[in-house]
Amino acid sequence: MSERFFVESPIQGHRASLFGAEAHHLLHVMRVQIGQEVTLVDGSGAEFKATLENVERNQADLIIHHRSQVDRELPFHLTLGVALPKGQRQRWLVEKLVELGVNTLVPLNTERAVAIAETKTLQRLQRTVIEATKQCSRTRLMEITSATNVHDFFVTTPTDSRRWIAHPGGTQSSVLLEACETSSAGYLAIGPEGGFTDQEVTVATQAGWKMVHLGPRILRTETAAIVLSSLFSCTAV
Repeated sequence: MSERFFVESPIQGHRASLFGAEAHHLLHVMRVQIGQEVTLVDGSGAEFKATLENVERNQADLIIHHRSQVDRELPFHLTLGVALPKGQRQRWLVEKLVELGVNTLVPLNTERAVAIAETKTLQRLQRTVIEATKQCSRTRLMEITSATNVHDFFVTTPTDSRRWIAHPGGTQSSVLLEACETSSAGYLAIGPEGGFTDQEVTVATQAGWKMVHLGPRILRTETAAIVLSSLFSCTAV
């Protein structure tokens, strides 16, 4: 497979240009030479075969010679609401969620949250989304929304969707495998290290969310997110 690079603007016509970090990666990390073929993605669901045509200081111009529509997405839309962990664990979490096919990540503001989803944090994580998308050969980007109050997240999700909250005392995760047979949209909720409060869980269950128990061991936030996302996407394996 040729090297993959992300074009920020939708590709139209027979030319495209890379700027900033992507141009640097192409020219100075991968050392692509004029005339070499690469693969471009723009988040639209397509892959573009292109050759490097021209190089400037912070820009790489390419000629598009083939476009193909590629579908590597889950058969349903999967949204994960999560109280972000601290530091580099955020990046690891985002990377793995992209690989698993999650469509939307919603940072949750919870009572026991240990990290604040500031604008600069979300911008940094968006770069991780791009890098992970290229690595795992997805052609659409996972969306990261602005931070949302956990109560609002619980009460505004569609009632005709599958909604699961990770919490001790809920349904055994093995039961979830049977529920995966349907292809309706899915919403998952993962709390912070200390878990959701009783009040937060009550709001969720009253709104129709189902509690899912992930086992007797205490899982870190990012581990629980990966486990639940993997179980939920079982029909796509």
